[in-house]
Amino acid sequence: MLYFERWKIVLIALVTLAGVLYTAPNFLPKAMLEGVPSYLPHKQVNLGLDLRGGSYLLLEVDTATVNRDRLQAQMNDVRRVLRDKQILYTGLGVSGDAVTVRITKPEDVPAAVKAIEGLASTLAANLLSGGLPQRDISVTSTGNLISVKNTDAAILARAQSAIQQSMEIVRRRIDELGTTEPVIQQQGADRILVQVPGLDDPSRLKALLGQTAKLNFRLVDTTTTAQQALATHTIPAGSEVLYMTEDPKQPLLVQRRVMVGGDSLTDAQPGFDQRSGEPIVSFRFDSTGGRLFGEVTRENVGKPFAIVLDNKVISAPVIREAIMGGSGQISGNFSVQQANDLAILLRAGALPAPLNVLEERTVGASLGADSIRAGLLASIIGALAVIVFMVASYGLFGVFANIALVVNVVLILGVLSLLQATLTLPGIAGIILTIGTAVDANVLIYERIREELRAGKTPIAALDAGYNRAMAPIIDANVTHFISAAVLFELGSGPVRGFAVTLAIGVITSVFTAVTVNRLIVSTWVRRARPKTIQL
Repeated sequence: MLYFERWKIVLIALVTLAGVLYTAPNFLPKAMLEGVPSYLPHKQVNLGLDLRGGSYLLLEVDTATVNRDRLQAQMNDVRRVLRDKQILYTGLGVSGDAVTVRITKPEDVPAAVKAIEGLASTLAANLLSGGLPQRDISVTSTGNLISVKNTDAAILARAQSAIQQSMEIVRRRIDELGTTEPVIQQQGADRILVQVPGLDDPSRLKALLGQTAKLNFRLVDTTTTAQQALATHTIPAGSEVLYMTEDPKQPLLVQRRVMVGGDSLTDAQPGFDQRSGEPIVSFRFDSTGGRLFGEVTRENVGKPFAIVLDNKVISAPVIREAIMGGSGQISGNFSVQQANDLAILLRAGALPAPLNVLEERTVGASLGADSIRAGLLASIIGALAVIVFMVASYGLFGVFANIALVVNVVLILGVLSLLQATLTLPGIAGIILTIGTAVDANVLIYERIREELRAGKTPIAALDAGYNRAMAPIIDANVTHFISAAVLFELGSGPVRGFAVTLAIGVITSVFTAVTVNRLIVSTWVRRARPKTIQL
């Protein structure tokens, strides 16, 4: 058990060296790291919000909007299928949580129900549905009145989908700001926790995340003016009054029909107009969007074309000629930052539902620095206490255990740097706990060796039996620790996850250093010193 093959010694040395190389950048100033060659490790551990300072937001996904949008889409689908079947109807609209329509001829009701039922799709089976697939809508008829409702399973599935999609889009928008390691997690049924270390301007973050960013292009209704429609309360069918984003916010009569949707955008970049020098946003469509955009502009030359973002008109330029290249630009008296933020929103995509800010706060960098100092002080005190205890209890073998402990801490920091994990204050607590428990395996081994020595075995036999007999309880104890860390990571929120990450890494490195590094040190000492007795 004390014999090591050469390849094992080389492997242990390489792992330890890699830990040193990946840990070293954390103790170097950033100016020095810029001169480090690219083939050498130069990444530092990312500090969390509580250590580095930054912005904190708690957002709520407005799932009710998702349901309303879905009902509007279903209303359009019902209109389409009834027209395709040439079934006459009246009173099509949204009433409460259902789409209702009245069929003109009673004999057409069965055909209408069958056509509308054809719009249903099957939801994936899950535990909540008892493992059985379910349909997303239910269609009922009372006389000649047909009602279309979303099933509970469909409402739940769309809400969960909206939350997951919102989290991904929030991540894209924050990544565009150039920040590192934001924490974006779901909390409860409809809330999203956002922590952005290093960003001390929560107002800009809130503005960036608070916009749904649903962009679309619509034609302006020129049959009358918005002022006349508002004065007479007679808005033409198929149109609505929206307001310009520019001050003063003038009303504009815009057709409800979306000619080209923002989901066809593939890129958006801020820039400057070559003629006026004002900030603009250039955009590009995919092949389908480019074709539609070209057709719309070709067929409506001379007409105003409204660019609508979140039900507000950014601008309404007149189409001078057909735009067939699949690209264009948006202008609207933007500042440079506004143009940049709009480009970020368009590139990241539209949120499926508005996000309401429930809580916001800023953590100052000075508070983070105080937390780091307190964490380092606690780590040093804990490490010194463990070192003194091991030397006092086991003498030279305590020194061996302390050397393995130092390697253990180096490997933890190296793994955190390699994985670019985020170190939080609870994460530091996890490292301190690891320092305190890392020597547990050595204590088990040494106590086993003492038992063997008391039984009269020779030093070599006692050492060999001690490591052999202690292996099983060491593995069992650390497997249970790792399972606990995995459960904490899976079910916990941000601070708990930070603790779980360092605890899990510490469990793995502790087993490596206690069972392998410590044993290699003892083996090397035995071969060189050839002790007749062991003082343990």
